[in-house]
Amino acid sequence: MPIGNVTRGTTGFNRLRRVDRWIATLPALRRTADPLVADVGYGARPTTTLELRDRLARVRPDVEVTGIEIEPARVALANSVTRDGVTFRLGGFETPTPGGRRPVVIRAFNVLRQYDESAVVDSWRIMQDRLQPGGALVEGTCNEVGRVASWVTLDEHAPHTFTVSLRVADLELPSIVAERLPKALIHRNVPGERVHAFLLDLDRAWAVAAPLGTYGPRQRWIATVQGVRDRGWPVLHGVSRWRLGELSVPWSAVAPA
Repeated sequence: MPIGNVTRGTTGFNRLRRVDRWIATLPALRRTADPLVADVGYGARPTTTLELRDRLARVRPDVEVTGIEIEPARVALANSVTRDGVTFRLGGFETPTPGGRRPVVIRAFNVLRQYDESAVVDSWRIMQDRLQPGGALVEGTCNEVGRVASWVTLDEHAPHTFTVSLRVADLELPSIVAERLPKALIHRNVPGERVHAFLLDLDRAWAVAAPLGTYGPRQRWIATVQGVRDRGWPVLHGVSRWRLGELSVPWSAVAPA
């Protein structure tokens, strides 16, 4: 039996572009001999699964994507519009794939946010156990139009990074992402928790960088990330990622206390 519950299935065109861009950079995807990617809980329509395959094919032309849904009617609909390089299967967190192959990447977006926090670790573990050695599970949440997103990236053993990705052109406060934190963190945005301190410092750095808005929102965001780093947060990557509206830190920096 599929492991999980039927969720609302809300989806939309281009909604997951930010996390797809992240997945396309993962070294495991580029190096694997079996470029199979699983999309767990794609929703009422297969739109984002098809988009995922198109985006990843730009860096890995032989990529295969399997969309997985727990609602049979959604799978039937998706199979009526499938195409080369994309398949759809009935299932849940156990991540069934063609021939039982292990995926190099599993994307599970806007799924666990509809579960209790107590279900997160077990759900992570079920999906992690399906990964290829060195593979990645990317689990997170975004808003309806994909302009506010955050996610955790895990390997088969443990979570490694936490990423915030925002459209900075009309951003008021970076802490808007509090509404779209992964389930493992969304209830931890309270005093005494690391993620709460992180979001406070992110807003402070954004305010300090306000004068640089004269040169454009990207320059203000880059200065914000640098400000967060100067406040002692172990910021990852460099300007090439920051200018996209991204900010990543090790999971240990924000993990629940």
